[in-house]
Amino acid sequence: MMRKILFMGTCMLAFASCTTVKPLYSWYNYEDVTYQYSKKSTEGLQVKVLEQYQKMIDKQKGSRGVVPPGLYAEYGYMLYRTGKKEEGLSFLKEEIKVYPESEKYISRIIKQLEK
Repeated sequence: MMRKILFMGTCMLAFASCTTVKPLYSWYNYEDVTYQYSKKSTEGLQVKVLEQYQKMIDKQKGSRGVVPPGLYAEYGYMLYRTGKKEEGLSFLKEEIKVYPESEKYISRIIKQLEK
């Protein structure tokens, strides 16, 4: 009888620890929008991607409270390519501030863009 109670208690404890965990980052509709854009790079889809990036930056509800790694870089690079060069460079630099481990890679991109 004691074994049954102990087994049931262990099972209940194991199942209780399997609750859903808040994700690290809020991705919203990122995968769908970027996939569509990668298949067909139209101006309309580019606007949707930029809006999606902006939403992820402004309304980040993940447990970390910061944007996912690489998002500032992606957003900044796309802004740069659309003619918003200064704004794009500032987001690339923001990537380095938030994720210092990206400095070598992002710094190379910035150097190439500034040439």
